[in-house]
Amino acid sequence: VQLRESGGGLVQTGGSLRLSCAASGRTFSTYTVGWFRQSPAKEREFLGYISGTGYTTSYAAFVKGRFTISRDNAKNTVYLDMNSLQLEDTAVYFCAAGEQFGVEAAEYDHWGQGTQITVSS
Repeated sequence: VQLRESGGGLVQTGGSLRLSCAASGRTFSTYTVGWFRQSPAKEREFLGYISGTGYTTSYAAFVKGRFTISRDNAKNTVYLDMNSLQLEDTAVYFCAAGEQFGVEAAEYDHWGQGTQITVSS
């Protein structure tokens, strides 16, 4: 499966943004999709995942209540909705597909190229 993120850009603090992760491949609905981010000062950071059916989600504690992951398997797309964005949310955001519920980057087999989000004051 091939993944491509879109929707990144510049946003002011307190703002909202929706990222999309579009996938190719007819078996996309069987994959768990995770979202990660990476900034120059940090290692790749887990944000959350959604199961293939969309019935199960899990989030890192620091984004819970601000970020929401959803998916539309008919469109082969997973979304990351982000609210109340802060300066520290500035990073490159990645989606990844894997076969298990993973919180580590190594547990995902397929990655998008990433999309930059910059939060400004």
